[in-house]
Amino acid sequence: MHKFRLKRHEKLAIKFVHQINKGEQRRVDMYFSLPKEMGINKDTLPENEYFNEGIKGRRAYFTEGLHLPLLHTRFASRMRRSPEEYKSNLNQLAYQYIVALDTDTHAALNIDDKDGLGDFYHAAVDITDQCLTILKKHRSHIPKDAKLQSIFENVDNYLSWYTEQSILHMLAKKPRNSEFSETRLALLKICEDENRYRTEKAYNTAATLNDPNRIANKMRLLRRLIEFGVIFKSETQALGNITRKIVTAVATALIMSVVLVLIVKTQGALSGITWLMIFVLSIIYGVREVFKDDFKNILWRWIRKGKPKWARTLKDAMSQHEIGKQKVWLDYIKSKKLPIPSQELLAQRHTQNKQSAVFLHYRLETKVNKQGFQAGYETIEETIVFSLRPFARFLERGSGKVYAQNDPAANKEKIQYVSIERRYQINLVVAINQGNYDQQFQRYKITLNRSGIIELEKAGASLSQDKPKQDRYSKLKFLLHFKKMNAEK
Repeated sequence: MHKFRLKRHEKLAIKFVHQINKGEQRRVDMYFSLPKEMGINKDTLPENEYFNEGIKGRRAYFTEGLHLPLLHTRFASRMRRSPEEYKSNLNQLAYQYIVALDTDTHAALNIDDKDGLGDFYHAAVDITDQCLTILKKHRSHIPKDAKLQSIFENVDNYLSWYTEQSILHMLAKKPRNSEFSETRLALLKICEDENRYRTEKAYNTAATLNDPNRIANKMRLLRRLIEFGVIFKSETQALGNITRKIVTAVATALIMSVVLVLIVKTQGALSGITWLMIFVLSIIYGVREVFKDDFKNILWRWIRKGKPKWARTLKDAMSQHEIGKQKVWLDYIKSKKLPIPSQELLAQRHTQNKQSAVFLHYRLETKVNKQGFQAGYETIEETIVFSLRPFARFLERGSGKVYAQNDPAANKEKIQYVSIERRYQINLVVAINQGNYDQQFQRYKITLNRSGIIELEKAGASLSQDKPKQDRYSKLKFLLHFKKMNAEK
């Protein structure tokens, strides 16, 4: 089964994360079931608008956890090159450290300690020890060149702060336990040491340290500086521009043909230029203006139905080598167009949740090249953030009250009430490699209101399906999509 993560991101966004190996091809389909009462459709929220406003992604090299040997040694031999190469390699190290720390921290917080917090604290200590080892190696290569030193200080400042924040985040999420009080104090002592280290290095001013907003914004800026040059460059191009021009020309020609025929008929029926003729012609031109755009859109949707709308090229920001190509679909579809496994998953909903819905289909096909990777990397990680804010603006605000008798057993006549909020549920089906040999389907429930996502949970078990090997047509069709990339452009 292919591993992927879908989790809440900020108040009104969800994050989809998956890894793709070198030379691999993958198709990801996401079916958003939007209740009709929300009022979302192709007229109120066009696909192009949501794609540009609500879907953001990034791709970069991926390493598995903090457990790779010689993580820093890989870059040590490159540290004495030009400032540009030094900055790129140091940022690459920092980014992989951040991603690895996030991965291990998430795994530690998901440890289910039924008999106590022993497994969690052992994992937290192990993560912290590895962090300190990597930071120690990192700080043993302080450059002497003033130009390189400022680059080093920015990265060192952020890594120290982010390590402290990650440890504190883990400890804050787990309850205190007297049995592990010494371990907890030891971890807090490490956070104090990192805080003191940044103070001794004078990385941040006193005014910045005393204002949580300022320190957070500064670290966010340092994070962006680290990611610049590490995240793959993505060149997204809308497909079908030439086709759109042809459709516009054909639609205009057809409408004008009808208009000219009507004008000729009108001149034959009405001799000479009269007020009646002018009135009839104005009606003809008015009808033309009303239906021109509608006819063009209908013709455009019919021609482009089922075809990708965007193409994306991924390039290494440092070497400019092409890493892979992607094609993206985004369409409103009818329920009968859903694949059978998706229909089966949606049929598992409770009766009260089976309401009429509009389906928004997002599809992403990726082909990763076998060459062009930097040394030591075999996998890229893609993170796609779907903002639900464009959906939330269609939601109604909570209104109303629920009344209840206060302590009826004591025969008190006091009545209390609780204000209620309006909640909506979006069902999301994620399909990996649909149409290929190893299909995987999983349904999620997203409960939200206008303020944010209340709950995101996996609904039921996933459906996996291995298709027979003689079914080769779908795979061949999948490969031909990428060979026609230039033709679509």
